[in-house]
Amino acid sequence: MIGLLTLLASAPSFAVAAPSAPEASSGQEQATEPDDKAVAHQIELFRTAQVSLSRAIEIAERAHTGARTSDVSFDGGSGAPVYRVRTFHDGQLWEHAIDAATGEISTDQLVSSLKELNAEDRTNIASLSGVDQQLSDAVRVAERAASGKAISGGLTRERGKLSFVVIIVSGLDLKQVILEPPRRKGR
Repeated sequence: MIGLLTLLASAPSFAVAAPSAPEASSGQEQATEPDDKAVAHQIELFRTAQVSLSRAIEIAERAHTGARTSDVSFDGGSGAPVYRVRTFHDGQLWEHAIDAATGEISTDQLVSSLKELNAEDRTNIASLSGVDQQLSDAVRVAERAASGKAISGGLTRERGKLSFVVIIVSGLDLKQVILEPPRRKGR
C-alpha cells in the first residue's frame, strides 16, 4: 500500500514511499529466484560503498560547472562498483562513472546533445530548469522519508508534472519515493 509521508517544511514537495521491484512497476510476473539473488547481491555491494549516492552526484556536477543531474544509479555488476551519473549542461548530456569506493571519476564522457534525446527525456530535462529543487535535494528528502540510503534516482512524469523518483534501500527492502518539486516562484 502506498502511504503519504510527512516531509520537512523546508522542502515543499510530496513523497510517496512504496515497496519497489522492477517487475511490480511493469506489471510482469513475480521476480524469479535468480533475479532476487542478483538484486540481493547489488544491495550487498551497495552497503559496502564508501561513497554515498549524494556525494557521487556532487562529484559529477563539479566535473562540468553548472551541470544538473538527471539520472543516477549504483552499478555493482561491471567490475568495481560505481555510480553511473548523467548530468546535462549547455545542451549536452554527460555520463560519469564514479568509483563507489574512492569517489574518483573513472569515466567522464559526452553521451549526446539534448537534441538527440527522445521527446520525453527532452521535456523532463527542460522542465527541470523550471524548478529550484535538484535531484540531490530529492535524494536527501527521500532518504529521511524512507529511513534508508538512496541507490538510484531520476526524472519521471507523474500526473503530467515533472517528478523525482528515488529508490531507497531501507533494511531488507527497496522503497520507491516520488517527489514533486515546487515550481520556481514567479512562474
